Amino acid sequence: MSTSKFSPFSLSLTSLLTISIILTNPLNQVEAKCQFPAVFNFGDSNSDTGGFYAAFPAQQGPFGMTFFHYPSGRASDGRLVIDFLAQSFGLPFLSPYLQSIGPDFRHGANFATLASTALLPKTSLFVTGISPFSLAVQLNQMKDLKARSLNLKQSGLPLPSADVFSSALYTIDIGQNDFTSNLKRIGISGVKRYLPLVIKQISSTIKELYDLGGRNFIIFNLAPIGCYPAFLTELPHNARDLDMYGCMVSYNKAVVYYNKLLFRSLKNIRGITQGANVVYFDKHSVLLELFRHARAHGFNYTTKACCGYGDGPYNFNQAIYCGNTKSINGRDGTATACADPQNYVSWDGIHSTENANKFVALTLLNGSKSHPPFPLSKFCDLNPIG
Repeated sequence: MSTSKFSPFSLSLTSLLTISIILTNPLNQVEAKCQFPAVFNFGDSNSDTGGFYAAFPAQQGPFGMTFFHYPSGRASDGRLVIDFLAQSFGLPFLSPYLQSIGPDFRHGANFATLASTALLPKTSLFVTGISPFSLAVQLNQMKDLKARSLNLKQSGLPLPSADVFSSALYTIDIGQNDFTSNLKRIGISGVKRYLPLVIKQISSTIKELYDLGGRNFIIFNLAPIGCYPAFLTELPHNARDLDMYGCMVSYNKAVVYYNKLLFRSLKNIRGITQGANVVYFDKHSVLLELFRHARAHGFNYTTKACCGYGDGPYNFNQAIYCGNTKSINGRDGTATACADPQNYVSWDGIHSTENANKFVALTLLNGSKSHPPFPLSKFCDLNPIG
């Protein structure tokens, strides 16, 4: 998701090298027999493992507090769905393509960056908070990585071998910023007008990756944004628009509209990508289940952010983003984290907690919300994810 709030965060070179070693060699990495020797990911902050903050160093605590115990460049208290996926395959966490210190691309790369969109942004990051690394840019980065890897195959550098590109798993989790960045200004009807362009960009990216040799794709649909604290706070609505679970009906219906467009488009793509697995993952219904029946799955808080300012029903204040301090009405306020993020679905009002990400990842692995069915245990002896 997009945010234009920055706070200075610096680390020594020694610290950065230590972090790099931990990220590429997680302690719980266990070799697993898997048909996918690598994962190449494209997306936004829902799957960014540090790309954005490699380009624009600024992240500070309490991000990363649960698993990494330092800000790892992820928009969560810990691991993301893509991290759990890598762990289940017995792979290291994906190195961000933009990471300059200690990257290892032998088992894939992560092109996702926070605030990215499928469509090319029309203005600067520092004006709107939208990342310059749109899906088209990420695709070009992938092409560059493949070309350089083939040219430097005898160099001994930690790059993918030639056969990796055709046997890897390609994941795409993007579109949420396209949907939400203009939503308050132009409304649902305005956003709906350009959603087909978003779908077209995603579909054309899949086809280009297929032409590059990719044969296995998982595409995530959009989450129910009408349930997240930030949007409940910022988007116009009234009490009649809230369902029994506290989510905004109109905005969630608009998300369903987008998801149906994506579903149909992927069906068409399968017709022109012979021999490929093009899988639609219904992240929306998985998260909606959490928002509606949180306690049944071990969660206590749904529409309230763990990390935020103002407490209240949502604990979100747009003026003070998670981890930041700002003066409001002459008094300094700090958006701090709760002590029990494992009990929350929402980490910072916009993104999910590690525990919610794990819930989504488990569903992704078992294939029950994938269309067509795509249980990953058919391709890999999956490691347990803890």
